[in-house]
Amino acid sequence: MSVSRESRPNIVLILTDDHAAHAISCYGSKVNHTPHMDRLAARGARLDSCFCTNSICSPSRASILSGTYGHVNGVTSIYSHIDYRVPNFPQVLRESGYRTALFGKWHLGETEPHLPRSEDFDAWQVFPGQGQYNDPVMISPDGETTVPGYATDIVTDLSLDWLDEQSGSDPFCLMIHHKAPHRPWVPHPKHRDLYPVGSIAEPDTLFDDYATRSDAASVANMRISDDLPDRDIREEMPPELAGEENREARTRWFYQRYLREYLQTVQSVDDNVGRVLDHLDERGLADNTIVVYTSDQGFFLGDHGWYDKRFIYEESLQMPLMIAWPDRIAPGTVTDEIVTNIDFAATFLEACGIDPGDELPTGQGRSFLPLLEGETPEDWPESMYYRYWEHDDPNHHVWAHYGVRTKTHKLVYFYADGLGTDGSSDKTFPPAWEMYDLVADPNELTNIADDPAHAETRAELERELARLQEQYQDAPYVG
Repeated sequence: MSVSRESRPNIVLILTDDHAAHAISCYGSKVNHTPHMDRLAARGARLDSCFCTNSICSPSRASILSGTYGHVNGVTSIYSHIDYRVPNFPQVLRESGYRTALFGKWHLGETEPHLPRSEDFDAWQVFPGQGQYNDPVMISPDGETTVPGYATDIVTDLSLDWLDEQSGSDPFCLMIHHKAPHRPWVPHPKHRDLYPVGSIAEPDTLFDDYATRSDAASVANMRISDDLPDRDIREEMPPELAGEENREARTRWFYQRYLREYLQTVQSVDDNVGRVLDHLDERGLADNTIVVYTSDQGFFLGDHGWYDKRFIYEESLQMPLMIAWPDRIAPGTVTDEIVTNIDFAATFLEACGIDPGDELPTGQGRSFLPLLEGETPEDWPESMYYRYWEHDDPNHHVWAHYGVRTKTHKLVYFYADGLGTDGSSDKTFPPAWEMYDLVADPNELTNIADDPAHAETRAELERELARLQEQYQDAPYVG
């Protein structure tokens, strides 16, 4: 490969887990304030229509690395291991002369501590599995050790220490992968007084009754009123809140405590984003460093009465994405064009002067660098394709489904694969379609899939769904 060394930018990728865009103040959060993430967005670009292609941790991470869907890279669930025959962008950068490092959460293969490869990273230290918030065990090429402290601070410490050890003219790619704000939430003690119970605004859809939806919504085990494990709240529910007749009061009780823990954990992430930005400024590296903040997917923050993710619905589908690069991106840039996590790898490589088509031959994404520079190509995609495979998840029982999202509509096919879709072995449900008008119904409360008035739109979306499945070579489900 031919790459000019004189002006190659550095990359700092800050990746969090389960951080919903609507818990970031520059995205309009009504529940918290994130000044350092806002500072990052103000320095560069905020992308308002960035979506994951499978809303669950490992698959999204594999897509970010490789620029491919799960059926190509092998990671369709949290139990899958990535297929290393599929190239990834850190590997390409290292082969082109970049120094590469990763610290924090890896999580590509949950049944064992599947680890990063030496071919991809000069240095790495990662949590086994999900990791712990306090005094976490971490694994490096030197073996396993317990690191004292709070995980979000530790990951930043390791990252900045590695950065300070670098010298010479070679550029670097530093991947800062936080565990936070993944459950069970354990906030740093210094944030324990933030967002007290009773002070947190409720979402408009907290009491969604799923009246127009398919059975997929009602059978999912993600309700904050009934399905949050005790370890996530660490406070015993008052007995008078039990029973169906007390569901509303119980939902409100759990919501305030859930959001308190979640938002306090997010606050430490924001603190550490500030540390990274300050450090780059102090080192004189900010102008030629691409700083990226994103999360592997969104998260339900009481929206539709839920916690967790997995569904194609907006709160789960949207990924926050802010990118600063003062040398190339104008401050305050905002774009609403559709991008997905399979586009990240191509974007990073093109920004570094590398042709992604040459170096990621299996890649299915497209560089969105023009969007960051204020230009929208005439043939920019008007839709995106989503597929969630983990129909046999033993905890949440979210049906397998796939769908298409355009700028104005969403069409979803819940096929459930005929397995115990409500968590039982003696009851299954037929496949079902859902469709939403995102302009008239942004909260996705009214399923119009079978409404004759929208039959033409549904037919158009079905054709687009089929086109995308052909484009990405993902075979539709056949029952």
